[in-house]
Amino acid sequence: MTLHLHDTRQGRKIPFEPMHDGKVTMYLCGPTVYNYAHIGNARPAVVFDLLARVLRRRYELTFARNFTDVDDKINAASIETGKPIDEITAKYMTAYNEDMGALGVLPPDIEPRATRHIDDMIVMIEALIEKGHAYEADGHVLFDVDSYKDYGSLSKRDLREMIAGSRVEVAPYKKAAHDFVLWKPSTPELPGWESPWGVGRPGWHIECSAMAAKHLGDTIDIHAGGQDLVFPHHENELAQSCCAHDGADFARYWVHNGFLSMDHEKMSKSLGNVVLVHDLVKTVPGEVVRLALLSAHYRQPLDWSGDTLKSAKRMLDRLYGAVRGIDVPEDVRAAAEPPEALVAALEDDINTPKAMAEFFALAKDLNKASDGGEKIRLAASMFASGDLMGLLQSDPEEWFAGHVEGELSAEDIESLIEKRNAARKDKDFATADAVRDQLAAANIKIEDGAGGTTWRRDD
Repeated sequence: MTLHLHDTRQGRKIPFEPMHDGKVTMYLCGPTVYNYAHIGNARPAVVFDLLARVLRRRYELTFARNFTDVDDKINAASIETGKPIDEITAKYMTAYNEDMGALGVLPPDIEPRATRHIDDMIVMIEALIEKGHAYEADGHVLFDVDSYKDYGSLSKRDLREMIAGSRVEVAPYKKAAHDFVLWKPSTPELPGWESPWGVGRPGWHIECSAMAAKHLGDTIDIHAGGQDLVFPHHENELAQSCCAHDGADFARYWVHNGFLSMDHEKMSKSLGNVVLVHDLVKTVPGEVVRLALLSAHYRQPLDWSGDTLKSAKRMLDRLYGAVRGIDVPEDVRAAAEPPEALVAALEDDINTPKAMAEFFALAKDLNKASDGGEKIRLAASMFASGDLMGLLQSDPEEWFAGHVEGELSAEDIESLIEKRNAARKDKDFATADAVRDQLAAANIKIEDGAGGTTWRRDD
């Protein structure tokens, strides 16, 4: 089956064909590191981690995800806290990688930082000036939008409409209101670098263009990011990259994930509904958060709530329950493959709802299987499916034993089960029932079977 992706520029799902046989380049716009990542920031990280996993089954992938470590928001955080900019960015880069790692996001092949590519940005800006696509004014360098006739081809909106719906700085040094900054001057208290236009710092858009070109080439296969970046960030990246590279296309496929809302409201500090991944993973298993983020098709809006997490937890309990107690030899597990239908769903524009349906069909077959060899084969395929999707990465017994502060520990639960079983053996059914009720009140579900009593947390 051919891999298909929805290309934002063409507005439809199309077959994916890499520029070079067997090799793919992909760039994902990463975070601006001035605070912990919120759950909306995590959606593209998780979605495109999954796409990277899918691509690696077929191709040699070079995947870059950047850090924006020079930005006005970082400057503001430094002024507010009194801490040096480098200290702030170092802290939140480390936290981002740890938090995304908790969600099963694998490290990218390349993780460029904007501050380490200033020279590359200056070279690109000089090329844009030389080619007549940028101009200097009052210590600023601006991209001349009118010099690029295809501006707006990505977001599919009229230029006036785009500007009316966005924050466009009106400044006397601009030829036109829609021209955007490539370089701006810095005052002594702000970070700055020497340049042909004086001490200054780059605009946001030029950073990604320069980093992508440096590490992946003038034309890349896939540029990914959130839907909120289509305009102006990606539109501006596309314009300046094409113009700097004599019309060479910047990205052959543009792939964007949909918005995330909180209980049907936009997430914002003013509403007090910002959920930080750093806090969330202290009480919720990272796999639960990951599956919740993959529960809707990536291009569709995702409404986040407590029910989203509860549903994901129940789904994972079913998957872990299916493989629980089945000892799969390492060589069998290493050689196993996910079902073709599950892979086909993911290769059909990352259709995670359909892929999860196939995952549960596999779990159902495993639950029904009676032959030992068949159970091992199906369980191995379950683990292979989990490896592809970033799920089933815990030991099943540890999964069901997991708890948060205030819950019964695994040792407490086992002790209570032993007490109940001893009471049943002594025909002390009142005590046995009382222990069962105590466990049920703590959301612990127990099941008696031929192999003894098993338990799980029923959240």
